[in-house]
Amino acid sequence: MRIYFSGIGGVGIGPLSRIALEAGYDVCGSDKSPSLITNELESAGIPISFDQSGAFLQSEHDKSPFDWFIYTAALPENHPELVLARKLGIKTSKRDELLAQIIADKNLKLIAVAGTHGKTTTTSMLVWTMEQLQIPVSYSVGSTLSFGPSGTFDKNSQFFVYECDEFDRNFLHFSPEISLITSVDYDHPDTYPTKESYLDAFREFGEKSKKVIAWQESSTIFDEKNLTILHDSNKNITLPGEHNRKNATLAIEALKHMGVDTEESEIYQAINSFPGSGRRFEKLAENLYSDYGHHPVEIQATLQMAKELSDDVVLVYQPHQNVRQHEIIGQYTNDIFHDANEIYWLPTYLTRENPDLPTLTSQQLAKNIDKEKVHFAELDDNLWQEITAARNSGKLVLCMGAGTIDGWIREQLAKN
Repeated sequence: MRIYFSGIGGVGIGPLSRIALEAGYDVCGSDKSPSLITNELESAGIPISFDQSGAFLQSEHDKSPFDWFIYTAALPENHPELVLARKLGIKTSKRDELLAQIIADKNLKLIAVAGTHGKTTTTSMLVWTMEQLQIPVSYSVGSTLSFGPSGTFDKNSQFFVYECDEFDRNFLHFSPEISLITSVDYDHPDTYPTKESYLDAFREFGEKSKKVIAWQESSTIFDEKNLTILHDSNKNITLPGEHNRKNATLAIEALKHMGVDTEESEIYQAINSFPGSGRRFEKLAENLYSDYGHHPVEIQATLQMAKELSDDVVLVYQPHQNVRQHEIIGQYTNDIFHDANEIYWLPTYLTRENPDLPTLTSQQLAKNIDKEKVHFAELDDNLWQEITAARNSGKLVLCMGAGTIDGWIREQLAKN
């Protein structure tokens, strides 16, 4: 099968293209500009063009016709490559339909990690632990990893471990052997207009799974006949952060149901050595951490983890997506930010917006938080000076958000 990936440098499409290549398919693709991901894929032997006019797609199709055109959700309907692919009669779809096909073609058992928060970390923990135990594993994670590529196919594996995202109803393409549910809190209002529609999607996902492992607080969504309920984090896990310990508990429970025949002490030793995944409380420099979290529950959990490491935590927070802020504004309370000694609040990063919704200001979003704690800021030299001063005085600075904040922080570190 010959496959073209449009947006091949994306965090979802990039790993999938590597998986397809390693699984024996003929792969090439395009993106707007080079990146770390495209560099890695080109090194792996995937031809990539940074001209998305359609010329590359046409020339490659003329050499040997494509069977499938995979595109990112960010690609507009009038994108030249998507328009051309349909004109040429190539099958077009988003990434999850192809991944489901690869899993079926290779007769793999899918271990899916789903939920509102903690998917990336839990998926990464399970992959890390299996690798440490020398269990062959194919996988895809929605972030960079310090210990390997974001996605890979191992011809000796029985299992495919996948971060199964609910956005755009992606996770409903799959019928997992085991589904781990990290948490269920209403999110993605652009896909699910009501909380009930969000919960219904998780119910449907549970029905499509042979086995569901969930925490007690999320368990009422799922049918009891295929459900294992967890109540407390495993006491043998020594990772910092209660949410990390809960994520690791899910991973260990999955290994039990997968039939992994290994001494428990070896499993705990492996998981307790987990080095972390990119953008999940990732240490960038001394006293400086980056985290992808952008939901109040994630903020609270990550601040709790930071507080275990420092008595003085400074949070730099960039809200994500105005439509989401309209849904969660009431959740921004002192309880959520209890473990932050100071907060630098940035304007909301805007993406996939409803033009009819007024953009909420930083002052509106932070109105229920102690005024003494909150400073309103921009990504500029003044903020970098405040971050530097806090770090130099021994404070832990935590930068959170799914927008531009991580890239900006890394740029400042490179320059200074």
